[in-house]
Amino acid sequence: MECDSVIRIAHMSKAYGSADTKEEQTRVLRDINLDVPRGEFHVFLGWSGCGKSTLLNIIAGFTPKTEGRVLVNGKDVKGPDRERGVVFQNADAAIFPWSTVWNNVEYGLRIKKMPKSDRDEIVRNCIKLVGLEMHEKKYPDELSGGMKQRVQIARSIANDSEILIMDEPFGALDAQTRRLMQKEVVNIWKKTGKTILFVTHDIQEAVFLGQKISIMGSAPNASIIETIEIDVPYPRKLVDPRVSGFIHRIQGFFETEYEI
Repeated sequence: MECDSVIRIAHMSKAYGSADTKEEQTRVLRDINLDVPRGEFHVFLGWSGCGKSTLLNIIAGFTPKTEGRVLVNGKDVKGPDRERGVVFQNADAAIFPWSTVWNNVEYGLRIKKMPKSDRDEIVRNCIKLVGLEMHEKKYPDELSGGMKQRVQIARSIANDSEILIMDEPFGALDAQTRRLMQKEVVNIWKKTGKTILFVTHDIQEAVFLGQKISIMGSAPNASIIETIEIDVPYPRKLVDPRVSGFIHRIQGFFETEYEI
């Protein structure tokens, strides 16, 4: 494994059904190969149902692979680990409604039985990092959708997750809040140096966020059919001709390949 790669996926496939019975197997992912350097913002782009979320769930350790290897820091992924923090699309299902913002962010540190003085410093810094320092005593039902997603991000950072796995985290937000959160997650990534894996089916979002974009083919039997490097400096603006150029290039690619 290359020294600067935090994630390596080699000839990985995922099928549902049993090869030992008469039940027909459904292959969702086929021969996925990918290296993600440490600290990279990597976006997976493709249609809904093409296997993007399945791929992230395998990397996170929630779903077992069928074939091949998935390594994080040179070790096979065999289950969830705190080095891989997950930010889900549905924040309401991920954070505790009976706990304040502070207590939600602090949860993992309390489980580890970290001394209170250390917990307080970490939680305070993480809440400040995501811009919730004026809301730390509020409960989830007092927060907007964007604020709830910030709580998820802060909790993952507080747990010292080296990798943030984000599965369409802004999909349920209105357009204005979504753009704000996109800018916010780029700022957090630049400040922390975390490796981010981000799933979306929105081409503009992919180009706005990612250093690299892996385009997924259509299901079933989906694979990564092209990885594009977005060599445009941050902060990015959609009106930038370089950004719009990548958007048009990817749109054209989909139109050519899938006759949309």
